[in-house]
Order: sequence, then C-alpha cells, then structure tokens
Amino acid sequence: MKYIDHLLHQVNKKQILYYLPFTLFYLMIMLVNGLIAKYSSISTQEIIQSQVELLGKNAAFFQLIFPFAIFLVLLALWVLFVHKQSLVSLTTSRTKIDLKRFGFAFGCQTALILLSFIISYLFNPTHLVFNFNLTAFLGFFVIALIFIPIQTSFEEYFFRAYMMQGVGLATRSRGMGIALIVTSVVFGLLHLANPEVEVLGGGIMVYYIGTGFFLGIMTLMDDGLELALGFHAANNLIGALLVTSSWTVFQTNSLFLNTTPIDAISVWEFIWQVFVFYPILLVIFAKRYKWTDWKNRLLGRVA
Repeated sequence: MKYIDHLLHQVNKKQILYYLPFTLFYLMIMLVNGLIAKYSSISTQEIIQSQVELLGKNAAFFQLIFPFAIFLVLLALWVLFVHKQSLVSLTTSRTKIDLKRFGFAFGCQTALILLSFIISYLFNPTHLVFNFNLTAFLGFFVIALIFIPIQTSFEEYFFRAYMMQGVGLATRSRGMGIALIVTSVVFGLLHLANPEVEVLGGGIMVYYIGTGFFLGIMTLMDDGLELALGFHAANNLIGALLVTSSWTVFQTNSLFLNTTPIDAISVWEFIWQVFVFYPILLVIFAKRYKWTDWKNRLLGRVA
C-alpha cells in the first residue's frame, strides 16, 4: 500500500474535489455510450459490423481506439497542471518507472495467451481459421502497436492510479479495500456496452470485474502500475493480433479468425481465467518481487 500512501502524501483533503471533474467527465461519456448501446434499435455488434463494412477493419478499429489517446493526454495534463503531480509519481512509488517489471508482466501474459491459444487449437482446430493477409495485417499491426498500449495505459492510469487515489483519499480511514472494490467494480461495469455481454450474457461480468480486482491487487502489492501496465498491454495487444471473431469488440485483421458458432460459446471460456491464470500470475509475481503483508496492503488503512 506504499504506492497509494505515496500518492496521497502529495495531496490533501482539500484537493478531493479536484478528482471529480475528470472522473465524472470520463464516466459520463462511458455512461452515455452504454445507454445509447442499450436502447439503440440495433445491437452493439451490429453497429460495429456496420462500421467495419463502411470503413474496413483497420479504419474502424482506429476510429474505435483513437479516443483513448485523447483521454490519456487529457488525464496527463489534468494531473500535471491541476494536481501538480509528476507522471512518474502517478505510475510508481519507486524513484523511476521500472520498465523491467513492465516487460516481465508483458512476457508472462503473452506466454499464457499463446499457451491458451495452442490448447484451443488442439482441441478445436476447425473453428480457428488462418486469416493472414500481409497488407491488411501490417496496417493493423502498426495501429495496434501504437494505440492498444495507449488504450490500456489510460485505463490503468485512470482506474488503478487516479481513481484509486481519489477514492482512497475520500475513504482514508476505512481502509484501502474500499478503493480496491470500487475501482474494480466500476472497471468491470464499464464493459457492459461490449458486444461480448450481448452474446455471452451477464456472466461475463465475472471476468471483467475479476480482471479489475486482479489488476488492483497487483498494483497495491507491487507499489506501482508497471506490472498492471505490462499485463494489460499484452492481454489486449497479443490477443487482438492473434485472433478475432465476429462478436467481439475488436474486429481486426488478426492472424486467425474464430468461427465458433455463437450458441456454442461458453462464458466459462473467459471466467476460468480469473480462477486459474490470474492466481498463477499472482503467485509468480509474489515470488519474484517478494510480496509480503497482503492483508495490510490490500485492506489496511491509508496512512
């Protein structure tokens, strides 16, 4: 919990209102987007598909992901000029950002994604169709390599740093557990507009909220965002480059196309990761970085 203590030592209770404008700005945009998707006469899946047909996969993907670059710049400017905090201090309690931690988490998640894909291919090869087109893939690769890490970085800086800092300041005497729960649940709920929810039902929220808890636990135990940034970047980037389907939020020129019929897809294909992959990764990180005092770091009072 030194990470959050480190952040909060740079602010005071009078600054709690400073967290509201940007937080409400972003959450309201997501809420409006979700309401439009929910009450639209056509589904989110159909909206995405129509954009793909109109613009092509690469342009539609760019249109979908580019706003996160704007959000990231706005958040950075808000932190720098309103809160007067450095981006290094928002990232980690260490004196400088530890890129080795980022690389280690990125490598671990990449290995698990590839392992999962190989297992899926061995058990169900007919539904994983090789989809490689050199020109289309190279264009997508450039866009993805630049903008997916921007997208995932914004989400980590907003939820695991900025919002956790704000909630931690507001609930300082009640323990860090409140901030962990709030940020993880909100992170999960903001995925409600994804077409995966339409296809798989509400059970998929266990995966999204569980991922939020996993990322939050990682951040608090490691006193910084580096591991969360690396994991999230690998999860979205490698996944998008490797395989896509007709019902996911990312419609991409990936290497493989998953043609599994929608009625044959089980939500447990996602949920099991929360209870198998995530604990394995936490054990690996805990051993490597010698995490201790779990109860106090995750649930203890903020200093």
